[in-house]
Amino acid sequence: MPNAEKIAKVAALKERIQDSEALLLTEYRGLSVHDATELRRALSEQARFAIVKNTLMVRAAADAGVAELEVLLDGPTAVAFVQGDVVATAKKVVDAAKKFPALVIKGGYLDGKVLSAAEAQSLATLESREVMLSKVAGMLKAEMTRAASMLQAIQGRFLGVLEAYKEKLPGEVTDEPAEAEPAAEAESAAGAETAEAEPAAEAEPAAEAEPAGDTTTDDEPDQPQAEPEGEPEGEPEGEKE
Repeated sequence: MPNAEKIAKVAALKERIQDSEALLLTEYRGLSVHDATELRRALSEQARFAIVKNTLMVRAAADAGVAELEVLLDGPTAVAFVQGDVVATAKKVVDAAKKFPALVIKGGYLDGKVLSAAEAQSLATLESREVMLSKVAGMLKAEMTRAASMLQAIQGRFLGVLEAYKEKLPGEVTDEPAEAEPAAEAESAAGAETAEAEPAAEAEPAAEAEPAGDTTTDDEPDQPQAEPEGEPEGEPEGEKE
């Protein structure tokens, strides 16, 4: 029967496995305590390096759903529980293996797949997360610049079409007033003729009215002409004595 201490250790290992982005398993046979401490400090920013007991690790892996790790749990085992950049951690482990020949990479676990020793070491040949993100950012920036250039070109063409259409519109608008001006001049001339015709029309009735007045004067009876006054003729004969 497993005791409470072993159960707690298995639970702790299970939690580490589930919280890790990847696992790198190494054999530390012949690695001194000083060397192991130095490696642990070098990996502290990206991973937690710990020596594990295979029997407990097998149970924890099975509880975490990665029982496939059992094939790598042979001999003295130290595991790097990666919580940061997997590539950067793999580079540091590989560099440590070169520095400490007693450290041997046995394999790893990444994205639901168990990695062989060669596959685990190949992670160190990849570009780090920062480098890949920088390249992706550069690619995105280049695409955005290209898209902006295309939009500016389209905008320039559109504005050119608008300018051409704008230059065409004033000519059409100007033609209408040009056609309207003769009509306005004709209307003004007609108005002037009408204005001149009105006084003439008023003058004609006045001219016709004057002969009527003369006719009325002719119809009046002639004044009797005064007889010339003369000396009275001689007295009648009967009055003579």
